[in-house]
Amino acid sequence: MNHENPYTEILGIPFNLSNVLMITVACVIVFLIAVLCSRRLQMKPTGAQNFMEWVLDFVRGIIDSNMDWKTGARFHLLALTLIMYIFVSNMLGLPFAIVIDGELWWKSPTADPLLTLTLASLVIGLTHYYGVKLKGTKEYITGYSKPLAFLTPINIIEEFANTLTLGLRLFGNIYAGEVLLALIASLGISGIVGGVLAFPLMMAWQGYSIFVGSIQAFIFTMLTMVYMSHKVNKSH
Repeated sequence: MNHENPYTEILGIPFNLSNVLMITVACVIVFLIAVLCSRRLQMKPTGAQNFMEWVLDFVRGIIDSNMDWKTGARFHLLALTLIMYIFVSNMLGLPFAIVIDGELWWKSPTADPLLTLTLASLVIGLTHYYGVKLKGTKEYITGYSKPLAFLTPINIIEEFANTLTLGLRLFGNIYAGEVLLALIASLGISGIVGGVLAFPLMMAWQGYSIFVGSIQAFIFTMLTMVYMSHKVNKSH
């Protein structure tokens, strides 16, 4: 805990090298999973292909619960990418953390609010884009005055609130989990008694953190599709 993030400046812009590293690692892992699970496709899926098709069906269920498939099919790969990327990102900091010269290099990228808020901003931005694309500019803008015109400011404020809550919810859960893991680890190096107590606590909390990380990946993807349905469905 209380470790600094490694920074460098390029053209006067500061870059968090830990975030750059972990974002890249998460992207590579997701890419490798996708490639390995789709290398030898068969009519009767087995092994890795069976896992990927299960994930695809699971994601389709999320979309179907929010909009008709004719509209939602275009978001299938978006939802698949989100749930896989966020799950992998949530898991990266669980086994260990790497600190070099007081700088934290290895962690879950989703334990940084800048990344989660950026991700939330991107998906909320996509909902606006598809709302305009599928409804038309006029119908989309007038939608902010429904059901009553005086609610327009509230509807606009809600867009900013959705972005903040979507990003901060993910960050808060993952960051809190890693802080507690660090506390348990510090107990483990405090002595023999601390080590004996820390081991079962560490195993139990890591198991719980896997559950929380999985749920947060699902919630982020579900809410993205909920917000998307509100923008593209004619009835909203």
